[in-house]
Amino acid sequence: MSAAYFITGTDTDVGKTTVAAGLLHAARSAGLSTAAGKPVASGCDVTPKGLRNSDALALLAECSLPLTYQQVNPVAFEPAIAPHLAAREAGVALTVQSLLAPMRGILAMNADFTLIEGAGGWRVPLADQDNLSDLAIALKLPVILVVGVRLGCISHALLTAEAIARDGLQLAGWVANIIDPKTSRLEENLATLAERIPAPCLGRVPKLKALSAEAVAEHLQLDLLD
Repeated sequence: MSAAYFITGTDTDVGKTTVAAGLLHAARSAGLSTAAGKPVASGCDVTPKGLRNSDALALLAECSLPLTYQQVNPVAFEPAIAPHLAAREAGVALTVQSLLAPMRGILAMNADFTLIEGAGGWRVPLADQDNLSDLAIALKLPVILVVGVRLGCISHALLTAEAIARDGLQLAGWVANIIDPKTSRLEENLATLAERIPAPCLGRVPKLKALSAEAVAEHLQLDLLD
């Protein structure tokens, strides 16, 4: 039986890809086949093979099924700015409809464990009135929320969880990614998040000296997902 999730964060730079790669690695270590998608990425490097995004490459490295870079990341922009602004500058119509087909193609591969990773937080604008969250809604995927643990994260996390529920999607689980280990009252903050987020905590990822998907996977529990 295959399972697929949309992974989002409380903000940009909260470790979505770090956690996503860790989850995929954990799945592979459990003998599951894996696939992933990063529908849109800005902040890409120019290479002889075309634009390449480090987050998309990290996901691709943890896919056990044969996927090309273009399948994983069909829309890439060079500037490290909001995707809708990068698309506007590039003259690209960035809509949910334009991202649906490639992501459905990945889901159709029926990997045991598939992740579709968003960009930034939950309510990231696309063209017109579309948001990236509308893609998750169209794909009808349960959501995994990465909480970047630092000062102010509780409100960000609870507001995001409320928005996901209001959009009619299941919050399948959340991960505490410790961005600032010196956060005042860290344990109390984590306890408050656990009490108030209506989903299981899949793990607590500490600030790692040597960051790798394998190292992150050691702090995650896939078996807590529905």
